Amino acid sequence: MKLNGSEILIECLKEQGVDTVFGYPGGAILNIYDELYKHSGEIRHILTSHEQGASHAADGYARATGKVGVCLATSGPGATNLVTGIATAYMDSVPIVAITANVGVSLLGKDSFQEIDIAGVTMPITKHNYIVKDVTKLASVVRDAFRIAKEGRPGPVLIDIPKDVTAAVTDYKKEKPEEIERSTDYIREADLQEAVRLINHCKRPFVLVGGGAVISDAQKELKEFVDKVHAPVGDSLMGKGAFDGRDARYTGMVGMHGTKASNLGITQCDLLIVLGARFSDRVVGNAKRFARRAKILHIDVDPAEINKNIMVDCSIQGDVREVLRRLNPLIEDHNHDEWIRSVEDLKKKHPLKYDPNGLTGPAVVEEIYKVTRGDALIVTDVGQHQMWAAQYYLYKEPHTLLTSGGLGTMGYGLGASIGAKIGRPDKTVFNIAGDGCFRMNMNELATAARYHIPIIEVVINNHVLGMVRQWQTLFYDERYSATVLNDNVDFVKVAEALGAAGMRVTKKEELRPALEKAIALGRPVLIDCQIDQDDKVFPMVPAGAPIEEAFDQDDI
Repeated sequence: MKLNGSEILIECLKEQGVDTVFGYPGGAILNIYDELYKHSGEIRHILTSHEQGASHAADGYARATGKVGVCLATSGPGATNLVTGIATAYMDSVPIVAITANVGVSLLGKDSFQEIDIAGVTMPITKHNYIVKDVTKLASVVRDAFRIAKEGRPGPVLIDIPKDVTAAVTDYKKEKPEEIERSTDYIREADLQEAVRLINHCKRPFVLVGGGAVISDAQKELKEFVDKVHAPVGDSLMGKGAFDGRDARYTGMVGMHGTKASNLGITQCDLLIVLGARFSDRVVGNAKRFARRAKILHIDVDPAEINKNIMVDCSIQGDVREVLRRLNPLIEDHNHDEWIRSVEDLKKKHPLKYDPNGLTGPAVVEEIYKVTRGDALIVTDVGQHQMWAAQYYLYKEPHTLLTSGGLGTMGYGLGASIGAKIGRPDKTVFNIAGDGCFRMNMNELATAARYHIPIIEVVINNHVLGMVRQWQTLFYDERYSATVLNDNVDFVKVAEALGAAGMRVTKKEELRPALEKAIALGRPVLIDCQIDQDDKVFPMVPAGAPIEEAFDQDDI
């Protein structure tokens, strides 16, 4: 059949099973939005308050559901406003397709009104991107974009479509999306056997779980693997939920704000088994002294990550779940009771702790955990509150902590929580934010109110940029340059003005009733939790130090 470019785009989105898109219209993308209007019963469009909110919402939708998230923007500033969200998705391996419109083909490269080379701008932060100058290629490009976003190590793909291409007419034939096979081509029998040999000969194994285990939904195979190897388990920020945080063998997060038990466990182990992690600097600390007593076995879908930051002794390239499915039958049941007990002693000797008196960030997170019984979907922004959410909420399933780990994007959480709630309406969704982060994209509270999306925004409000201030306190002789936010902004009034409910909590005993009321209201709610400006995240590893040198308040 004959269709124009806009009609082809919408039909291709329907082919891919897209039910929701997030975006903001403008002149260059008018034809696409006109076609969206005609298909509003099939594809829901969420008009965000800012294009960055649309990209974060697509990201949150993708992380929460495992599907590809889709966002739309017009040319020029509309397109560039997506860049931070695209980069966030790229760093954390999130499958999104960003669709932008551009000026007509004849106007490209002429500094036309609202023209930008968005394909050139986003080349370093996408798996692939396209500018479609020929309508006959549009359908195949859209199909390729979704395949590329999902296959192997997921990530964002951008499609830029000039306005005249959205109006041009060509033949369209519906196609069924091709099945995405899990990456198994490079799983070699020799590598599996070498991994088994290392496991059989070790006495103190430690398992480090990364985001790849979450993306591959390897939780069942991971538990079987840990049961057989009989090892303690720590995780990266991105790996939370792949292994049940309530399991007795779980030691907590690894790295700069990881637990002492995890950091010391890695330092003392003789085999470190790393599943879908990229050895980020925030995890390894001083790379030369990381796990220096151990052999390292690294399993990852992306060959570029193997031996990139840390040299390893054995590696297996492939999807984590598929590798474990092949590895588990080859492994015998091991007994490392003595090692497990020694790590358990580390957990008892070095527990996470905070002042139980008064309202603190950890107290807020723990109360959210108790009220939700650990069944909520937690989104965070970036900073101290993010680390507290990683430390004090026990994640028992994958895809239940959504956070910007790689790029560290302040302002990520509110848009992402909107996308997450739309993707998982069965889940209670909290965004845990700091006051500095909330200021960045607070306008998306209006989006939640407009569409009656019942997210709960918990602002851990210390009236400072908490993480930066913590560094200034510890390493910059308390020179608080540009980190104090003491002004007259009233977040409760802001929330109410934007169409949400607002509450303020200043005492610990007020917290639980506020959380319970927020859940019961069934509408967007902001809870402004006032904490002390000098509350700190501990443990902490100084920059450049090995992770075993983590310190806390007692050490100071």
